[in-house]
Amino acid sequence: MFSSTNGSAEFLLAADHEIYLATPADVADALGKCFGSAGLILTEQDVSVDFFALGTGLAGETFQKFTNYRVPLALVIGDFDAYGARFAELAHEHATHSAVRFVHTIDEAKAWLASLTAPAAASR
Repeated sequence: MFSSTNGSAEFLLAADHEIYLATPADVADALGKCFGSAGLILTEQDVSVDFFALGTGLAGETFQKFTNYRVPLALVIGDFDAYGARFAELAHEHATHSAVRFVHTIDEAKAWLASLTAPAAASR
C-alpha cells in the first residue's frame, strides 16, 4: 500500500497484494482485497490476456464491479494500441472517467488516485 499525497488514504498496488485478474471470480477477490482502501492500481502484468480481448467480457465486468462498488481503478498500460484498435478506443474513452482511468505510468495512477481524495479547494 502507499499513501496518497495528503496522507489520508491508501491505495493498493495489485502486484503487492497478489491480485491477478484472469476470471470473474478474480475480480470479486480483488474487490475483497480492496476493502478499506481508496483504490487499486493494475498494470499489464496483473491481468490475463483475456482482459485485453474485449469479447471475453473480463474488462467490462471488472470496470462494472469496481464502478458499482465505488472503488477507483487505475490501469497502467504503456501502449494502448498494442492490444488492438478496440482496446485502444476503450482506453481513450476512459481517459477522463471518474471511476476507471487508463494511464501510462504508475506515477500517473498515483497522482490520479491521490486527486480523488484531496481536499476540495475552498471557493472564494
